[in-house]
Amino acid sequence: MKPWKSGWARVCLNTRSLSMLLAAATVGLVVLQVQVASQTTTSVTQAKDPGVRGGPAGAGEPLSGLVGYQADYFRVGKADFEESEEVDEGMGPRMNLDSCVGCHSQPASGGSSPFENPQVAFANAGSDSVPSFLSLNGPVREARFVRNKDGSPDGGVHALFTITGREGADGCSLKQPDFAAQLAAKNVVFRIPTPTFGAGLMEMIPDWAILANAASTASAKSTLGIRGRPNFAVAGRTISGQSNNNGNDGTVSRFGWKAQNKSLLLFAGEAYNVEMGISNDLFFTERDETDGCRSAAAPNSITDTDMTTAVDAASSIEKFAFFMRFLAPPVPFVDPANAVSIANGAKVFQSVGCVYCHTPSFTTGVSRIAALSNQPVNLFSDLLVHDMGVGLADGVSQGGANGREFRSAPLWGLGQRIFFLHDGRASDLVTAIKAHASGFSEANGVIANYLKQTERQKQDLLNFLRSL
Repeated sequence: MKPWKSGWARVCLNTRSLSMLLAAATVGLVVLQVQVASQTTTSVTQAKDPGVRGGPAGAGEPLSGLVGYQADYFRVGKADFEESEEVDEGMGPRMNLDSCVGCHSQPASGGSSPFENPQVAFANAGSDSVPSFLSLNGPVREARFVRNKDGSPDGGVHALFTITGREGADGCSLKQPDFAAQLAAKNVVFRIPTPTFGAGLMEMIPDWAILANAASTASAKSTLGIRGRPNFAVAGRTISGQSNNNGNDGTVSRFGWKAQNKSLLLFAGEAYNVEMGISNDLFFTERDETDGCRSAAAPNSITDTDMTTAVDAASSIEKFAFFMRFLAPPVPFVDPANAVSIANGAKVFQSVGCVYCHTPSFTTGVSRIAALSNQPVNLFSDLLVHDMGVGLADGVSQGGANGREFRSAPLWGLGQRIFFLHDGRASDLVTAIKAHASGFSEANGVIANYLKQTERQKQDLLNFLRSL
């Protein structure tokens, strides 16, 4: 029997699965000071985002059940993830920041953009200026140019900063891209960091489960205008500056805002090269080879064959990948005073159709790592890319995802996120939800259903989302 059929029961999309998840999340409730409307209130004047949840991080810890040297790989991976790079270690010549944790720190290492953007202080430590689209209280951002000078597609990351003026960069003179001119030409789009909690579980979801889930409830999704498709990258269908992950094997990629990366190792290698400018085992050459601006031998970071233990010999990108792979998923918290509202919000999430793109749960396949084998993955995403319309379009194609398509963002851990949408334009859930609706968006039917709800029902939905 094909695994598609034998494992069909593990694809969870119906009301029962969502109810089971909610029940599991509310066992052992943790009392938090969550500023939300009490469910005892009979009505609300206008639904409001309760805001970033306080209390324990509920994330950043290793998976339970790690055995042998697995905890050591997590530990050394976390240390490398949190380390700041230097010029003499290969940072640059162009980069967006000097550490992984600088971008991924809310509410713990591996998370998303923090309350205070470290890119501002980083720029001021060298000779760079702070681009107008960065602010101390805004999200960490990377910038991409939509088009090249000749009008052909670009889509690649244009690093914000240089090593010019920094310690160890004597003799290197580089200029930042002319962001002001590109902004005036409306040629700049942004991305913010995606959380990596539970990423190893996401990596272990079988392709067949993603495809089977996509095929389920097709009729109901069709009535709402929801389609969605996996991001396949097939040889001959990629363009300059785009996905370089799985162009030959045709499997489903799943990491990144457009599901453009196949694996955590590739995700780590690309980020190390693009975000910090450090060449590595997967990306051997520097992104900028200007004379006088390369202080470390290339590739800057590779597997150290002189080490006597495998943990010590592992390259930085392998350590990053192990850290993310062994990160536990975020733990949902529910304020007992709002348990009824949150339960009602889960029903609204189901009834308006959010559940069709934000699938509550999958199950991992069989893994050589027991902690990742046959485990629930309560991510609230179908891992497909969907047409999000002209309002959210960024004009950038990656793999099989076009300029209007984005992966359904996993919602686990949403309660402690500060910024929303791919470019961080929203810091309020209501704004983010409404931004899903625009011309050609697959979410238009769902948002229309949301807008028909009473303010009480909308508040219940917001409370539910902030409980995740």
